[in-house]
Amino acid sequence: MSETTWYKTDNVAKVFLASHNRRDTRTMRESVTLTEQVNPELLQQALLNAIEIRPQFQVRIRRGFFWHYIETTDALPQVAEETGRPCPQLYGSDYNGVLHYRVSYFGRRINLDMFHALSDGTGMFEFFDVIVAEYLKLAHPDEVGDVKIGSGASDGDLTQNSYSQYYGNKGLKRTPPIKAYHPVGRKLPYDQLQFMEITMDFMSVRSLAKEAGVSLTGYIGALMVSSMYHDMPALMRKQPITISVPVNLRQYFPSETSRNFFNSINIRCHLSGEEDIATIGRHIDLDVKAALKPENIAEQMDSYQTLERLLFIRMVPLMIKQPVVRAFSKLENKTVSFVLSNMGEIKPDEKLRPYIESYSAFCSHSEMFFTVFTYNGKLKLGMTSAYNDTRFIKNFVRKLTAEDIEVTVNATEVIR
Repeated sequence: MSETTWYKTDNVAKVFLASHNRRDTRTMRESVTLTEQVNPELLQQALLNAIEIRPQFQVRIRRGFFWHYIETTDALPQVAEETGRPCPQLYGSDYNGVLHYRVSYFGRRINLDMFHALSDGTGMFEFFDVIVAEYLKLAHPDEVGDVKIGSGASDGDLTQNSYSQYYGNKGLKRTPPIKAYHPVGRKLPYDQLQFMEITMDFMSVRSLAKEAGVSLTGYIGALMVSSMYHDMPALMRKQPITISVPVNLRQYFPSETSRNFFNSINIRCHLSGEEDIATIGRHIDLDVKAALKPENIAEQMDSYQTLERLLFIRMVPLMIKQPVVRAFSKLENKTVSFVLSNMGEIKPDEKLRPYIESYSAFCSHSEMFFTVFTYNGKLKLGMTSAYNDTRFIKNFVRKLTAEDIEVTVNATEVIR
């Protein structure tokens, strides 16, 4: 890049910049496992090719007087063998790097970790797809050929702040926070997170969801809610179990930005203990359908954007804003039991499929975060948990195996 440019952070990035810490680094990860060993030299060249196609992530985050801002940088990324945990720290006083993303490899696996202030899952996954496609084109030039990945959007479209672009000035409308149930066990020590992959046959689970008359998200969410409820202390069962569901706003507004453009809806489940999975699933589906009405989506997005536009907030120095935003973020976390992000089906180009065995996805969180997606007939959940206790996951897996679903669980090692 010959000319340095800068732009403001979006309103969601401001929250991530204020609330990240050594445990919840606010980092996302996507991984792909290939059918062959990764060649580091080819991966490095593929990454350099990818940033020519998608230069939007060649930036560094700077601290201004009123807000952070993002500026372009000529720093080049370097591929490295994977060490440490998924979703590492990529911003902050303990981070020595310039770029806020990292590409690593181990055996047959390629990883992309990215600080959430740069992008949401949609933007990061498209960048990762470009990296993987460029790698396989180098590794198998005759078979893969000239595969095109991405939307073909212009640089201006990719760096657009779509929150500001589609702000409708509907005003500030906030509902009082309602505290949700959280596991009562101790959290992991040493700023650790537990990462688990739960894999099962997609068609088998979809058949169960269809039999229950609910969506796949509703069925998985119902299993999780039921599993958590049966582990709740009796005196806490009046608290709701609240699921936070991220919503890709590109489905509602004509945006091709690679920056953050999402919001979240909260689904509260008050249980008596008598509900079956179908009943819970129908409740989740109905609440999601109501929350996803276009007018409700627009109203919620504008509510967050209105805060940023208030003059008295804009004029407050960053050193004062940061602790306030951090406090509100902690308060918001108390209203959510876990996050459930359904990424849908991953569909690489047909020329790439013979070389791709599986995918993985995680997102760091101070409580619990689940990604859900399908690829090649497999349904996979990527779980991130800050808790020492794994009974909730045991309950979830047992409910699946009780329905004759074969489940495979892989987990990272933690120090308890």
